[in-house]
Amino acid sequence: MKAPTGPRSGSRWIERWDPEDEQFWQESGRRTARRNLLLSVISEHIGFSVWTLWSVLVLFMGPEYGVDAAGKFFLIATATLVGAVIRVPYTFAVARFGGRNWTVFSAALLLVPTVAAYLVMEPGTSYGTLLLVAALTGVGGGNFASSMTNINAFFPLREKGWALGLNAGGGNIGVPVIQLVGLLVIGTAGAGHPRVLLGVYIPLIVLAAALAARHMDNLAPVRNDTGAAREALRDRHTWIMAFLYVGTFGSFIGYSFAFGLVLQTQFGRTPLQAASLTFLGPLLGSLIRPVGGRLADRHGGARITLWNFVAMAAATSVVVVASVLESLPVFLVGFTALFVLTGLGNGSTYKMIPGIFQRRALAEGLTGAQAAAHGRRLSGAAMGLIGAVGALGGLGINLAFRQSFRTAGTGTAAFVVFLGCYALCSAVTWAVYLRRADGLPGPAATAATKPQLGYADV
Repeated sequence: MKAPTGPRSGSRWIERWDPEDEQFWQESGRRTARRNLLLSVISEHIGFSVWTLWSVLVLFMGPEYGVDAAGKFFLIATATLVGAVIRVPYTFAVARFGGRNWTVFSAALLLVPTVAAYLVMEPGTSYGTLLLVAALTGVGGGNFASSMTNINAFFPLREKGWALGLNAGGGNIGVPVIQLVGLLVIGTAGAGHPRVLLGVYIPLIVLAAALAARHMDNLAPVRNDTGAAREALRDRHTWIMAFLYVGTFGSFIGYSFAFGLVLQTQFGRTPLQAASLTFLGPLLGSLIRPVGGRLADRHGGARITLWNFVAMAAATSVVVVASVLESLPVFLVGFTALFVLTGLGNGSTYKMIPGIFQRRALAEGLTGAQAAAHGRRLSGAAMGLIGAVGALGGLGINLAFRQSFRTAGTGTAAFVVFLGCYALCSAVTWAVYLRRADGLPGPAATAATKPQLGYADV
């Protein structure tokens, strides 16, 4: 796809965009931003479905495929890895090619892994071929990074928590939706017909690309800034937030990939039984993500994030007990609570990112539109990096499950590791963003006053 080399103009290019200008926002900005948000959600939704495709396809893979539980975990881990890594270039693609243009291209690209899976999904296919096709589905994970970067540019800071939460939540719903479609296929056609599932998604991909081409816009003022990328890479808050996002989104996507396989392997559920239980957690986690963003808008992202990690640790403790006792009802209660909390945490952590860089701009002496532009510049560059590292948490979860089941036959050891990670995330959130005596100076700090970070309100 060739990048534009001349002036950015045309019917789908917007030359002036200033969402912080209230008059502009009320007259035309809000309507345009919300239209692009809706279409972005549709494309990202399909992208998430394709990325998590193998979490459903492994339920169709009976003994005749010759792949054991560890091999299946590695298939879904491969898809997770590629989806995480590809988020970095997808982040910068929006500014290079335009948000609309890249959405059209990236949506159409989803045909490649979907058609490939349609062709190879049958007994007798080599494991190497299945692994390659699973890797191709990683392009669906990249859609999240480009979509979030694009929508971040459309909305004013005061509405970013809601907008980013809705965009991500609508995309995340692609996970339970494909699991529900898989359940429908298994319940009607049987576990021997995975191609029916794939046949459903091919026309939906074409529709998503067509809608983006017809109704979305490119923002001409949004351009890649290598200086911003380098500055974001050097900023410790980029990496701190990436670590916290590992705990929230990494958990969500890792559990979404692994849940059905854990039910089959540890609790002996049939494909139909596993599929009937798998979708609920991801669905609730997706629906509640905008709530996490809205709570962060009102009460501060750091506060919501801290208490969310504490609750995640408590839910994980329930899962550990249920795993030891082999109690499926208690396990489902704890795991469903985990999904809900990952969704809340996804919304609150992503709200923190633009707020953190906005406060840094104020701390450096910038004000008004200058500070807002600087904050958007750095937060846009940081989001892709944070999203990529966060998604790697899903890889870690699936590898931990793979190792736990290979050595002990259960997922208990993996859950104990996750419990420790949530405790560490809680400590980091408190130490960096809520312990006001520490950190960087806020905008009101002077030589005569003690520096205060004030990030509890981001």
